[in-house]
Amino acid sequence: MRKNIPPRERLIVALDMPNVAHAERLIAEIGGGAVFYKIGMELAYGGGLGLVERLAASGRQVFLDLKLHDIPNTVERAVAQVVRLGATFLTIHAYPQTMRAAVAGRGGSNLKLLGVSVLTSCNDADLSEAGYGYGVAALVARRGAQALAEGVDGLVASPAEAAMLRAQLGEDLLLVTPGVRPASADAGDQKRVATPSQAIKDGADYLVVGRPVTQAPDPRAAVETIVAEIAAAQAH
Repeated sequence: MRKNIPPRERLIVALDMPNVAHAERLIAEIGGGAVFYKIGMELAYGGGLGLVERLAASGRQVFLDLKLHDIPNTVERAVAQVVRLGATFLTIHAYPQTMRAAVAGRGGSNLKLLGVSVLTSCNDADLSEAGYGYGVAALVARRGAQALAEGVDGLVASPAEAAMLRAQLGEDLLLVTPGVRPASADAGDQKRVATPSQAIKDGADYLVVGRPVTQAPDPRAAVETIVAEIAAAQAH
C-alpha cells in the first residue's frame, strides 16, 4: 500500500475552520500546492459536506474526518451515504463492532476506512480517567490488530505509535498521522507530536497538518516546505 505515493499526496491539509467560505479562500490561496484536504466535524456541520463533493469533482482528494461511532445499523447506513460524496478517506472509531458495520456500509466502493485508535490529545492519564485499563501504546496496538482483522484500510494514530504499528502490522494497513508539526511550530493541544520527517521515517503514509499551514503568513509556502521535508525523508 505504501509504495509510489507522491510526496505532495502524502500531505493532508486540515481545514479545521468554522465555515466553507473561509475554507475555500484558503484552498484558493494554496492553489496547486496541496491536493488532499481534511474536512472534520466543525466544517462538516458548517456546510462542508457539499465542499467534499466539489473538491472531489475538481480532482482533489478528501479525508472526511467524522469519527463515526454508533450502533451498527446506524453506522452502516451512514457510511453508505458518505460513499455518495466522493471522499477518499472516512474515519470511524476503531471499535470492532463499528468497523464491521462500516465495512458493510461502504460495500464495493473505493472509499477507504480509517480506524481512529486513540486521539492525539490523549495520554495515559487521560485514558485512565476515562476508565480504560490500557495505556496509549497498548490500546493502540490492540486497536491495530482488530482493524486488520475487521478489514478496514488503515488507522489514524499519532506519530508516537507509527513505528510500533508498522512493526506490528507490516505494510498491510495505511497509517495516517495527525499531530504533525514542523520543528518551528507550537504543539498546541496535541500531546503526541512529531516532525514530518520523523513521522515518515517511523512509517506514516499520510500526514495531517492543520495550524502550521492554515495559520501561516504564507500557507502556500508552508505547504511547499512540508512537501520538501516529506520528499527528503521518503528518499532515504
